[in-house]
Amino acid sequence: MSRFSNTNLINKFLRLAPLIILYLSVLNEFDFNYSKILSFNFPFILIFYWSLRKSEALGYGYIFVAGLLNDVVNALPIGISSFNYLFICGFAAYLRTITLRPNLVKDWLFFLITIMVVNSLSYSLLYLTFSIDLNYNSLFFNTFLTFLLYIVFAYIFMLYQKSFFREGND
Repeated sequence: MSRFSNTNLINKFLRLAPLIILYLSVLNEFDFNYSKILSFNFPFILIFYWSLRKSEALGYGYIFVAGLLNDVVNALPIGISSFNYLFICGFAAYLRTITLRPNLVKDWLFFLITIMVVNSLSYSLLYLTFSIDLNYNSLFFNTFLTFLLYIVFAYIFMLYQKSFFREGND
């Protein structure tokens, strides 16, 4: 009996891993999105993949709160990251609705469009409303590296999904 409940507890913990990783990625002191050397936005990748493939793994309320926490940690105006994260969820929900057969390459290309729209809206809002100066070179490299790393993390998440959720999409 104790073995069954212990296994059940571990299984529940493993099913919450995407949410835990999201909160760890927005609460860490070293944020890859704002580093000078290797700049990419891991929460964008995580939110897009799990909102697209298994939408119940991350709830919209949890994603909104993660965005607020990210704003506090990175000293951004409150709500900017939440806006970005929920916008990504909207794009993922749209793609999930129109897709008959999931394809990783098509998802990857749609992710590029998504992050380009989200980053342009976000940085336009930051510049026009809050007069925050932007470095367009770092924005371009951040978007490009996030796009390139999506395929790597999507493959890792797909393996995780097949292992612990006992299912897969591709």
